[in-house]
Amino acid sequence: MLRQFALDFFRLWLWLLILVAVFVPLERLFPLHRQRVFRARFFTDLIYYFLSSLLPKAVMVLPLALAGSAAHRVVPASLQTAMASLPVGMRFAIALAIAEVGYYWGHRWSHEIPFLWRFHSLHHSAEEMDWLVNTRAHPVDMVFTRLCGILPVYVLGLSQTAGGSPDSISVLVILTSTLWGFFIHSNLRWRLGPLEWLVAGPAFHHWHHTFEEPLNRNFSPMLPLVDRLFGTLYSPKGEWPVKYGTSSPVPADLAGQLLQPFAVTSEAHDYPVR
Repeated sequence: MLRQFALDFFRLWLWLLILVAVFVPLERLFPLHRQRVFRARFFTDLIYYFLSSLLPKAVMVLPLALAGSAAHRVVPASLQTAMASLPVGMRFAIALAIAEVGYYWGHRWSHEIPFLWRFHSLHHSAEEMDWLVNTRAHPVDMVFTRLCGILPVYVLGLSQTAGGSPDSISVLVILTSTLWGFFIHSNLRWRLGPLEWLVAGPAFHHWHHTFEEPLNRNFSPMLPLVDRLFGTLYSPKGEWPVKYGTSSPVPADLAGQLLQPFAVTSEAHDYPVR
């Protein structure tokens, strides 16, 4: 257990070095907004980078195993067998699309249900956008949204647990969505042209973080078509939001951010749904 934790921690440092090497130069060369690399709460978000990577992995093992077991009793065996027999590339593509719909609804519920917004509002407290904002998430929020995306993949038999660990399909889905998350949060002025109807870019997700109208749009992490399907797409050509953040009260310190949503008598119970 300790050895696995140390290995995961080492891998996270390697990924962090890669992300820094990619995004810091790009955000200096093609910035949307002129801002410092070490902007406000940068180092707090760095702590969230490790929390958001290590805790969900440990917490999600049991729910995924239970979901896989329950699926065998509910979902027709023929469907699961058919899904499991597909080529790996096709399974991955289907799993990515299924997970995207799950992520969409998990994310949307986190805005529409006040209890979930208590946790998700932390992510929207960022007033400056860059790649590292992707990791600013309460562990409860991270686990809930990720389960919404990955559970359907297990239920349909597209992915399975092997020896208590997720197989390559779910790992690839999580890795792909996570890496794309760093891109769509980045402080890059890039637009994707005609591709923006197919895949999300920074502009798509920056509008999700806007402090001004329109609010509660663009919930999908990768596929704007899902937002179009459910009527929440907003992607004006050539326009960017000018202000980010939330009116919900979020403590400045790490401990307060983690504990406040659990408070029985707290303003957290009166969070506006945005």
